[in-house]
Amino acid sequence: MAQQLPEGEPVDFEVLREEWNEYHLADGPTLKVKLVLTGVIRLKDKFDPAGNPVYAISNQNAVRVVNVPSSLRIKQWGSTPTV
Repeated sequence: MAQQLPEGEPVDFEVLREEWNEYHLADGPTLKVKLVLTGVIRLKDKFDPAGNPVYAISNQNAVRVVNVPSSLRIKQWGSTPTV
């Protein structure tokens, strides 16, 4: 069953800073991940315990794989990596 979008008012936003998070993987590469905000809705008549309005966001994750050891790379499409 499809999830219904929350009722609320779209809110424009300005990107102030989008930073990359970096994660070193046990098999060698580093992942760089960034959440990219694509939309914001202020929920109708919803507030947190401190009285602040509640927002729903839509986002995309940008992912980059860097510093990959040559043992994990393939020479050409369709071949398998050597371990």
